[in-house]
Amino acid sequence: MDITEVSMAMSQTDVMVAASTAVLGMSLDMLETSGESMVKMMELSVNPNLGSNIDVSI
Repeated sequence: MDITEVSMAMSQTDVMVAASTAVLGMSLDMLETSGESMVKMMELSVNPNLGSNIDVSI
């Protein structure tokens, strides 16, 4: 390999690493958002009085 081939290969590798890092960052943001949404949904679904009173009369 000569210098130009090595330079091109290194440049392509740098671009691939940058793209992979950007995709990873986007997926982390999406996971964080969905986690926050799930926490909100769980907080809203809590009803402490549900099931505490049972009507046994028929």
